[in-house]
Amino acid sequence: MKDYKTVWTEGEAVLEIEKSKFIAHVLPIKNEAEALMFIERIKKMHWDATHNVPVYVLGANYQVQRYSDDGEPSGTAGIPVLEMIKHEGITDICVVITRYFGGIKLGTGGLVRAYTQSAKEGLHAAQIVEKRVANHFELTVAYHLHGKVQNALLNMDSVILHKTDFAEAVTLDLYSSPTITETLHANLVDLTSNQMVINHLEDVYITLLENKILQIDEEKGA
Repeated sequence: MKDYKTVWTEGEAVLEIEKSKFIAHVLPIKNEAEALMFIERIKKMHWDATHNVPVYVLGANYQVQRYSDDGEPSGTAGIPVLEMIKHEGITDICVVITRYFGGIKLGTGGLVRAYTQSAKEGLHAAQIVEKRVANHFELTVAYHLHGKVQNALLNMDSVILHKTDFAEAVTLDLYSSPTITETLHANLVDLTSNQMVINHLEDVYITLLENKILQIDEEKGA
């Protein structure tokens, strides 16, 4: 398991350059079948376009990388978009950039810039999120310790307090970076004088947008 970035939802962005219209379509994917279905859907939608340039990547280590220039000069469309995606650390996505030619040639450098910028706009529209590996803990403390513990957790870097349950004692559901596990445990022992119970549950991927949890993947990810 390792941290990576992807997109949260399907997104679309339109860019006009020298009378050519570039439409970036972006989709989060889990496998090649989803990518191929998305590519086919966009091609049918824009059957009259000059080009529909597809790019998709899968796996935290980019185990799958596919692209095509779809008739554009070699190296001016698919590969620049692929390299930009990898440089940004983004994976598990499919991008299809539709181009309607406006009559003015952009040249090799112009095409590279246009396709790359279009893809960036599409990624922004689809909302780039972090998939972060997290240790999942269930921490139980007495009521009189709850306020002090909660304040400490909220002020710790790389710790996310997800929810709190109030029963005979207070149980806090929290996630932290694996790099601070030992420090977190030591701090909690010191803070509570070891009057606590902490259970380390299965590690997970959490999906974060601007450091807010959008989703918790209980199964181990890519």
